[in-house]
Amino acid sequence: MTPTALPGAFLNRRAERTDRLVGAVQRQGALAVLALVVLISLFAFPDFRSWDNAATILVAAAPPMLIALGMTFVIITGGIDLSVGSLYVLGGVLAAWASQYGFVAAFAVPLLVCAVIGLVNGVLIAYTAMAPFIVTLATLLGARGLMRALSNEGSTTYLVQNDAFRSLGTGSLFGIGCQVWLVAVVVLIGMVLLGRTRFGNSVYAVGGSEDAAGLMGIRVPRTKIAVYLLSGLLAGLAGSVNAAKLGSGVTVLGAGMELDAIAAVVIGGTLLTGGAGTIGGTVAGVLLLGVIQNLINQVGNVNSNWQQVISGTFLALVVVAQIYLVRMRRGPS
Repeated sequence: MTPTALPGAFLNRRAERTDRLVGAVQRQGALAVLALVVLISLFAFPDFRSWDNAATILVAAAPPMLIALGMTFVIITGGIDLSVGSLYVLGGVLAAWASQYGFVAAFAVPLLVCAVIGLVNGVLIAYTAMAPFIVTLATLLGARGLMRALSNEGSTTYLVQNDAFRSLGTGSLFGIGCQVWLVAVVVLIGMVLLGRTRFGNSVYAVGGSEDAAGLMGIRVPRTKIAVYLLSGLLAGLAGSVNAAKLGSGVTVLGAGMELDAIAAVVIGGTLLTGGAGTIGGTVAGVLLLGVIQNLINQVGNVNSNWQQVISGTFLALVVVAQIYLVRMRRGPS
């Protein structure tokens, strides 16, 4: 190697190391912040150290985790799903109503209905070139209207009538709620689906560039339909899990759940522009917001609305950081 080539090789290696470091920060930043917040809380709040408190955090995070999991797939493709909050409430009402027909019906009915609504979202977005924001906003309103029709404008509350289904929300295994174990299994499946399958590669490719994905032979419309169907399915499952926990289909929940899910996904390192993100990052994002809420409850005299202030601040900082990190990886223009 000539002396003039040495500086160039050194700079290339340095650029590669910087790119790897920036990529790691982008992917694992939420996990690092979560670990730091938990570490500080262990010393600052004695009640935070108890196993019961940890179990409470995990149980509270179970439904948001399912919604955020589906949202991760959607956002990686460059889309957005505003309907998940309404589907979450609709799924809970349907699960409570269907529980009178048995355990299987309590699961199958909300999953089927919410998956069909997600399918409609995907078809409209994939084949009509309508903006995901507009399509999912319309289904947000439609799903909430359907929920109100089923519950007579919220005046009718359906109680869970199947003991096996109810035990999913109230039972525990090794001191951890059964719903947490269910969510853990779904998260593992999501990790495999996104990181180890051809479908996962298609999701990343579509988010990176739809034109390039099409040239690679990827069926872009089919991929878009699949992620919105998955998002609807998981929102319905989240509603079912919550109904099992509460013992009824509560109609006043779900407002803002879609925004919480988007916040958790973005805080977890998924780019709003699509093409990058991980399930692990989303898990860290959901748990981080859950820990913050728990700390607010530990303090006691702090208005819970401050959680939204803190979440919004986190989201703004993370988006700014993502823009900066992306520019660092691309290099000077």
